[in-house]
Amino acid sequence: MRILLDESLPHDLAALIPDHQVSTVRAQGWASIKNGKLLALASTTFDAFITAERNLEFQQNLAALPLAVVVLIARKNRVQDLVPLLPELTALLNHLPPRTLCKVGA
Repeated sequence: MRILLDESLPHDLAALIPDHQVSTVRAQGWASIKNGKLLALASTTFDAFITAERNLEFQQNLAALPLAVVVLIARKNRVQDLVPLLPELTALLNHLPPRTLCKVGA
């Protein structure tokens, strides 16, 4: 699966997600692009978008996009706070259908 990590997450997290092609918004050259346009760009290349933005589902029409969105919910968006979510995230990514929104850590 091709995965894009949002700017709201530490880029170091990419290396901790095994068995998938993971890139970051910054690595794609898409830093500072607003969510609507960012999701449209991501949907042309990626299968899933991972973010920490809890309100994204209320701000965007996610069902209109061909990619899945995963929201990571942790106390803070630091790697050490997100690592405990990785087993659940990894299991989810192996069966994640397009056009879905899932929350990990909720």
